[in-house]
Amino acid sequence: YWVAENGAPTESQQTIAQVTMSPKTVGAYTDISRQLILQSSLDVQNMVTRDLATIIGLGIQAAAINGAGSGNEPTGILTAVTASQIGGTDGLAPTWAHIVGLESDIAANNADVGTMGYLTNAKVRGKLKTTLKSTTAGASYLWEGGADGIINGYRAFASQQIPSNLTQGTSTTICSSIIFGDFAQALLGIWGDAVDLIVDPYSSKNQNMIEVTAVLMCDV
Repeated sequence: YWVAENGAPTESQQTIAQVTMSPKTVGAYTDISRQLILQSSLDVQNMVTRDLATIIGLGIQAAAINGAGSGNEPTGILTAVTASQIGGTDGLAPTWAHIVGLESDIAANNADVGTMGYLTNAKVRGKLKTTLKSTTAGASYLWEGGADGIINGYRAFASQQIPSNLTQGTSTTICSSIIFGDFAQALLGIWGDAVDLIVDPYSSKNQNMIEVTAVLMCDV
């Protein structure tokens, strides 16, 4: 408020919201034979532990990006947010106008803060690496650099957790997504210290197998 001398501005208050999370369990398990443990030159138990931890991480990443929000799964970005740039009624290859449009949509909502970036899958990355910004001589490609590159001056990454089997109009199960935003605003809540590992040498003892289970409780 603009006020006269000795005048007081009208009171206003900040709007503060609470983000509510509830624990959801992601898990994976595998069986190891005792013979493999005894005969292998590798540290099999550590290899399996690392592999299960990686699988759990991929599961969390998939949920954060595209979780359905049902069936005990968190709600992901693509489920929670309505697409602001549509590549045509029946799908369309991404263009420079789409890329800049994503940036403009964020800025129009005063949300272009923090460390912004683009995220898509390997198929779209390949397309962007071979698509020029314009037909003008000397124009650069939409994706510049290597596997982790630059789009529109922002960092760009590819993850296979971004779906490539979406449907747009008559383009059935072949479309992909591009996400642009401040990924630091994506909150991951974790209950417990880390991934819990449960080693069970008894349930499959008749088959001479050891069962290893990894579980983590989290929400997005």
